Amino acid sequence: MFSNYLIGLREGLEASLVVCILIAYLVKTGRRDALRPIWTGIGIAVAIAMGFGCVLEFGSQELTFEAQEALGGSLSIIAVGLVTWMVFWMRRTARHLKSELHGRLDAALAMGTGALVATAFLAVGREGLETALFVWASVHAASDGTPRPLVGVALGLATAILLGWLFYRGALRINLAKFFTWTGGMLVVVAAGVLAYGVHDLQEANWLPGIRSLAFDISDTVDPGSWYGTLLKGVFNFQPDPTVFQVTVWLLYLVPTLAVFLAPVGFASGKGKVTAPDDQGSRPTQAEQS
Repeated sequence: MFSNYLIGLREGLEASLVVCILIAYLVKTGRRDALRPIWTGIGIAVAIAMGFGCVLEFGSQELTFEAQEALGGSLSIIAVGLVTWMVFWMRRTARHLKSELHGRLDAALAMGTGALVATAFLAVGREGLETALFVWASVHAASDGTPRPLVGVALGLATAILLGWLFYRGALRINLAKFFTWTGGMLVVVAAGVLAYGVHDLQEANWLPGIRSLAFDISDTVDPGSWYGTLLKGVFNFQPDPTVFQVTVWLLYLVPTLAVFLAPVGFASGKGKVTAPDDQGSRPTQAEQS
């Protein structure tokens, strides 16, 4: 449940910050008339992301077992690739996110209503589709027959929306560079588990070999149904009897990716240092609306 909460929080906060920046800029520049197209674009993006998630969930139920495993494994690997790109992209561009969005918004304002809708849709839609895919892959990997994974995602998204609102109202100030670094590192760990589970799915679909070659089997020691087994499964997608292929892929992904992500390269010069959703570390407040 925690891993799914983390996914909802991390992905949701990025989308919330984008919305916060767009709305605050329009209010500050006296263009409240452009708020409706922005909210329309955001609504369309959210609807498409939810529809995409529904297609993944209900569409896969009509497939054979082998096809379900092949689809689940393939989408898990794609989701890990997208999330890995996302955490590195946010670390590199967070400092300039506000100026980039302001530039797009200025151009859209000059072009008209349709451009505003498209700007908001594209700004939020990418986050929404990535979130839907990775949430589906993570829930598929950690599913234990209970609604806890989905509850975790919902709580994470709700927390992200609340944090975004507090940023906008000027009631909250945190170091977003550190926040995204720590949550990004934890998300890499979660992604490693999703990747290993995706490999296992592909092995069960007979797309990859080695389904019977176990690296170890500690099922007698770690009961998957126990509270600690459930905790390990929910946080790390831990499996007590992984294959050699799974463990190898897990290590080859996790160790170098986490080392590169946590390396201080670029931070010494100030890249990625932000304390709020703008380029000076300040956040939109009520004072800016006057």
